[in-house]
This record gives sequence, C-alpha cells and structure tokens, in this order.
Amino acid sequence: MFVPRMYREPEPQWIQELVRRNPLALLLTNGDDREGPFGTHLPVIIETDPAAQSSPDLTGTTLLGHMNRANPQWKALCAGIPAVLSFAGPHGYVSPTLYPSVPAAPTWNYTAAQLRGVLEPIESEEETLSVVRATAGALETEFGNGWDMTDSMDHFRRILPGVGAFRFTVTRSAAIFKLSQEQNRETQGRVCRHFQEAAGGQPEVAEYMSRLTESN
Repeated sequence: MFVPRMYREPEPQWIQELVRRNPLALLLTNGDDREGPFGTHLPVIIETDPAAQSSPDLTGTTLLGHMNRANPQWKALCAGIPAVLSFAGPHGYVSPTLYPSVPAAPTWNYTAAQLRGVLEPIESEEETLSVVRATAGALETEFGNGWDMTDSMDHFRRILPGVGAFRFTVTRSAAIFKLSQEQNRETQGRVCRHFQEAAGGQPEVAEYMSRLTESN
C-alpha cells in the first residue's frame, strides 16, 4: 500500500480505530494459475482477548472472520497462507469549486487500512461457532439495537457446516488518511465544512479532517 508521508496516520491507534469502525474487509489471497487471486468481502473483528493484542497499530494482533465454505477462496486456504485484509473508511469527492483559484483538479478524500498477515483456517466446529458468536456480538454491540442471540443458537448450529472461520495474525499494517493535507488551512476548512453539510453528506470525513487539524 503506497502512502505518501503527508497522508500517514498521526497516531498508530488511528489504524485500530478505522478497522473497528469499518469491519467489512476485503480478504485477498493468491490462487493457482487457473483461478488467479481471490477476494471476498466479509466482516472481520479484532479478537477481544487482551493478551492477543500487542500494538496500537494491530501488528501482532489476531483478527477473526468467517465465510461460506462453498466459496472457492475458502477451499484454497491452508494453514500459514499469507493474506491481506483491506478496510475502506470514510471517503468523499472533493470538487474544484471548493478551491479558491483555478486551474485546479478534482480529487477524492479517503481513509483506508491494509493489514498483511498469516491466515489459519479453523476446522473445529466449536471454535467456528465461537467465532460466529463473537462476530455477531461485536457487531451488534457496535452497530445494532441490543439483539440477544440466545434464542438463535440452534439456528447457528444448523448453519455451522456451511461456515468457514479463520484467524488472521497481523504481521504488518499501513493506513492512509488523505484529507486535503496538501491544501492550506483555509481551503482545508472549506472542504471540511462541505463534508459537514448536507451537500457533502460525509460527516465522518469531516470528523477525521477536524481531528487531523487538532493533532498538528
């Protein structure tokens, strides 16, 4: 992942925050000469065991995910396979009308993180169920309305044979926060206000821009 210096995260914790806030990842692994690379969008969570985390930027941390066992990517996975998890954060279009002068070019403000690591498929049904429960619990807590999964456990067990779970251990992380850093403060403020307003419609981009200004 190419990250120009000016677009690097100001603090390592920003990577972990982006992953927690945007858990739908793209899992990328190599295939054979016939299949080529594989890519699957799936929810991924950070393992909650504090002992499994060793760095604010997630290096050394274990993440958990699952996919349909009928997916050809699952069938190509093996223990120790290198993989990439790519997370897209808040983003939005920046029109040249927001700049004070011309000529100017349009651009896109965006945030993203890529985690490189080693993947271990989980074969045990009980461990797979544990991953599914942990994922459902984490996502419901963060984005849901307090749903109680207790009455759904029999359903979970019925669908379990079709679920392939995995652990992903992060060996390297990188993130980009491209948020108009190349512009002067006045223009940055104009772009930020654009995202805060209905016309921009991307308040999370504005939030990151405001925090970036405060951190400098």
